[in-house]
Amino acid sequence: MTMRTQHPAKVALIAVLLGVATLAAQPQQPPQQGDGQSFRFRSAVELINVTAAVTDESGRFVPGLRKEDFRIFEDGVEQPITHFSSERVPVSLGVALDTSSSMEGEKIMAARDALNRFLFDLLDPSDEVFLYRFANVPELVENWTTDRQRIRGQLGRLVPRGGTAMYDAVSEAVPLAQTGRNKKRALVLISDGNDTSSHVTIRELKQQIRQAEVIVYAVGIDGQATTQAFPGGGQPRARPPMPFPFPMPGTRRPPSSPPYSPPSGPGGGGSRTRWNPDERVNVTALRDITDDSGGRTEIVRSGRDLDPATASIADELSKQYYLGYPSTGKKDGLWHTIRVELRDQNYRVRARRGYVASP
Repeated sequence: MTMRTQHPAKVALIAVLLGVATLAAQPQQPPQQGDGQSFRFRSAVELINVTAAVTDESGRFVPGLRKEDFRIFEDGVEQPITHFSSERVPVSLGVALDTSSSMEGEKIMAARDALNRFLFDLLDPSDEVFLYRFANVPELVENWTTDRQRIRGQLGRLVPRGGTAMYDAVSEAVPLAQTGRNKKRALVLISDGNDTSSHVTIRELKQQIRQAEVIVYAVGIDGQATTQAFPGGGQPRARPPMPFPFPMPGTRRPPSSPPYSPPSGPGGGGSRTRWNPDERVNVTALRDITDDSGGRTEIVRSGRDLDPATASIADELSKQYYLGYPSTGKKDGLWHTIRVELRDQNYRVRARRGYVASP
């Protein structure tokens, strides 16, 4: 019996099916780890991402560390570090600027200059930025953009007036920062006074920041500041000339501000045109806002110090390490602590202190 010739279309279909079966039988290669691309990989296993800044005893950033130099703990239990990178990656960065009446004059001009240098000279062109202002209420001035000229133009039109709704501004800015297109997301807050007009409490704001994956930095302008925290943990002393880059706070909390005396008048001082010297920066509140996120608070004495302070933040954003470990699978809605350690005890590390395991 002779075999009939198979129809060409049937032959092609059989070949395709055999090829699919062969590919399905081959073992899948695991994703590569240890580079910047690994942080954009998504799988069935959720990763906990941690950004870490490492400094020596003089406050200088430490480059060249490897994954093996780090240890990471969740709720006191060491976790395997499966993802690691030391490369500079694009940043989605929000700026929240105090434009209350106390920022009139030299302060707002210095803030404009510092932010323009921050945006044009210190950030990468691929970084995206948004701008919030806040006085009696927060206002989104410019949404996500890579057009630095748009931000510059908006900064030039800001006129200080009214009170200080700082907590409300951060509460609105953090969710927007969370929508950034880049994996690395941060917020920089600049203010010269205490909150006078917010509806959100500091406790509510702190919980909100804990639930976000946004690094929060704050620069407080306090004309009466005479001490600062030193990495070495020694006693506070007279404030020396500003070094650059700044030694990063981490071991001692600056002295608490004196009690705040609310200004008179409606709207939290909306009619004031002069700075009340009793309206001190609330350092404790700023640290509550920044520290859990892995950011930090910098206190400066005048608007002239804003430029080196923002430059220090930009420098840090370009020199951080990324660590990732598999989620423990807890979805209990609770706060779980994170602790990052270095095998070399001569270095200091600052990173987010935990996360909320949302159900």
